[in-house]
Amino acid sequence: MLTDEKISIVEAVLFACGEPVSKKTLCELTDIDSEDMDKLIVKLSERYLGISSSLEILKLGDSYQMAARREFAPHIKAVLEEKRNATLSQAAFEVLTIVAYNQPVTKGFVENVRGVDSSSVVNSLVEKGLLEESGRIDVPGRPIAYKTTAGFLRAFQISDLSELPPIPDRETQMTFDEVLTEEKSADE
Repeated sequence: MLTDEKISIVEAVLFACGEPVSKKTLCELTDIDSEDMDKLIVKLSERYLGISSSLEILKLGDSYQMAARREFAPHIKAVLEEKRNATLSQAAFEVLTIVAYNQPVTKGFVENVRGVDSSSVVNSLVEKGLLEESGRIDVPGRPIAYKTTAGFLRAFQISDLSELPPIPDRETQMTFDEVLTEEKSADE
């Protein structure tokens, strides 16, 4: 029996997953057979058509996926490009610096250096095409390693990593006390 509740369950699952979900999984989840699942998907698709929704349900082999209709692709692409080209935060610059000078590195390494959770920053930089996965480190858990991309080189207008400015050695770095002294004298 196709109830509004079962249609809503399938709709919620397809929305939340964002990827194709097998018909078998949807049937098990809603306790309906394969033929009724096809009818449920048709009913859900008709619902979207009836309200002129921007969404549709795609049948991909033996799976279903919720997606935006093709006519909205230019608008979606424009927003994603805008997001991708947004200016970088201080945290993003810190992560890029750590990765560029130490690559390949794991999120754990970046977090250890920064002292804060950096997962979302790393993921954002991957989305922007400035970082990419470079395999897995051969340690327990086999964490993903990240490295800079050609997009990183383009964004910072360098041809390779050897053009990065050198990291100051300990002798030329200022100490915390020297910074405080400079700030005091500047305030006076």
